[in-house]
Amino acid sequence: MVTQEQINRINELAKKAKTEGLTSKEQEERQKLRRLYIDSFKESLVSQLENTYYIDETGHKKKAARKPK
Repeated sequence: MVTQEQINRINELAKKAKTEGLTSKEQEERQKLRRLYIDSFKESLVSQLENTYYIDETGHKKKAARKPK
């Protein structure tokens, strides 16, 4: 789970990158925070989809299935 402080730091680094540029250490920190945010987002989305049901034409509740890769 990404904390609000981490999101704030991502935003700070984004603003700094646009205005004055980032040091290599800050770029590494930004990449790590971005990866953490993306992984957290994906985990949340998968969890939501695993708990998703739909109603078919006959009115029966069915669980959404994953597509095979």
